Amino acid sequence: MCSIFGIFDLQSGDDTGALRRQALDRSQRQRHRGPDWSGVHVGEGAILVHERLAIVDPAGGSQPLLSEDGQLALAVNGEIYNHRELKAELKQPYAFQTGSDCEVINALYRQDTPASFLNRLNGIFAFALWDKARGAALIARDPIGVCPLYWGHDQEGRLRVASEMKALVEDCADVAQFPPGHYFDTASGELVRYYERPWRDYAAVEGVSVSPQELREAFERAVHRQLMTDVPYGVLLSGGLDSSLVAAVAARYARHRVEENDQVEAWWPRLHSFAIGLKGSPDLAAAAIAAESLGTVHHGFEYTFEEGLDALPEVIRHVETYDVTTIRASTPMFLLARRIKAMGVKMVLSGEGSDEIFGGYLYFHKAPNAREFHEELVRKLDALYNYDCLRANKSMMAWGVEPRVPFLDVEFLEVAMRMDAAHKMVGTRADGSRRIEKAVLREAFEGYLPDSILWRQKEQFSDGVGYGWIDGLKAHAEAQISDRVLAAAERRFPHNPPQTKEAYYYRHIFEQFFPSHAAAETVPGGKSIACSSPAAIAWDASFAKMADPSGRAVAGVHEQALAG
Repeated sequence: MCSIFGIFDLQSGDDTGALRRQALDRSQRQRHRGPDWSGVHVGEGAILVHERLAIVDPAGGSQPLLSEDGQLALAVNGEIYNHRELKAELKQPYAFQTGSDCEVINALYRQDTPASFLNRLNGIFAFALWDKARGAALIARDPIGVCPLYWGHDQEGRLRVASEMKALVEDCADVAQFPPGHYFDTASGELVRYYERPWRDYAAVEGVSVSPQELREAFERAVHRQLMTDVPYGVLLSGGLDSSLVAAVAARYARHRVEENDQVEAWWPRLHSFAIGLKGSPDLAAAAIAAESLGTVHHGFEYTFEEGLDALPEVIRHVETYDVTTIRASTPMFLLARRIKAMGVKMVLSGEGSDEIFGGYLYFHKAPNAREFHEELVRKLDALYNYDCLRANKSMMAWGVEPRVPFLDVEFLEVAMRMDAAHKMVGTRADGSRRIEKAVLREAFEGYLPDSILWRQKEQFSDGVGYGWIDGLKAHAEAQISDRVLAAAERRFPHNPPQTKEAYYYRHIFEQFFPSHAAAETVPGGKSIACSSPAAIAWDASFAKMADPSGRAVAGVHEQALAG
């Protein structure tokens, strides 16, 4: 994974030299994402800058990627996991210039329509492709928004794009997130949604079953695909169900790289796992159990509350949000990424996305029926780019560590999301016992993990690192923000006014780095309980009285459901 920066719609009177120097300066602000090499392409109508984190073909594959005739210039942040299959299926020969997995985008662009070839990509990506012959650019982002992408216009009306907002805010008064699953062609000026799936509508999945074997094998293929790397890698292991399943499957493939024959021994043959928490945290204890059972080389790091507090300003600058839950979880992840980087690991697999696919958050116990359960899953997936994807990507990439998320593999999504949500809900088994959240996933992996891990109740990451972390943050904010200041929050912050002192504290820090109104609007708002969408608060009258997004706020619903 890397970072991209682009300026488009250059005119004949523009000072290209000055814009090139400015582009390099702005791109440098996101160089933490790609510390290995920098590349720049200046064309008649566009400037592209790329900061590279070398994961695949580290000796080659520098970007921007040019076609043999020099007509196409491509800057990509991401990975295309099925690039070999796509190359084999090309309708016409294409002269590849590198071993980069991303160069297949140039080849596909030459031979197919954007919507068609984008839907064939299995990967995570945000890219800008300049076509000299057309004098136009194609900009696109992966279906879920695993890779960040922002865009805006400078004062001369030129379009700018960047992987992170910090590279645009000085020049673009209208900076905004580029929507996932969309592409934009500068020739037509049209933003097009290319990623549409039947499973978004509950009617398309009602009554559909997926066997445990099909679900398990689809996930195993996803993890296997995402082990595509030529550098040392590891797994994030919190000891929760999702990260433990990723680690369990990765451990089965860890001794071999993903090659055409899958028989090439990896140069990082022992799988390393990483966890972090306050002293005595639930995650550290559970991760140690999972790691021992899987035989990983495990590294459990402790951090102090003071270390986390000291990191907060840098965390907010990197993750570019003031969302409370995101910042709580981003801070330990940011600290962990620094430890991982120090050990020479450049890529990690992580468990984001599972709760949004299977309804793992505790408030899902209150879903009144399968239709509403499913519709909430779709809302959660649509919002992931603002929350867990943003947190995992930017927290890790702050230190040049690439996170990959097998649960959000597009082929696995097709399998898991076409299942009727009735199979994902808490309910009663034939023997009268009650099903825990995500039972359908747990049952598919019987025998892969110790029962204490496989059937461990959901802990949000910011809770699992140690309950003292959230409690300490609240206490610190209470000491920093007076009642009078909070009472005036709506006047100071008319967009998404903070409702708590903790939220106000984060918003104040965010404003110091990103003072514009447009920057504030890149962060979504609305009431939430334990990470719910605003719509799900209607499921239980008591939710409206709860203000905290921590999973502990609804911890009792788990016991109530199992006893009901």
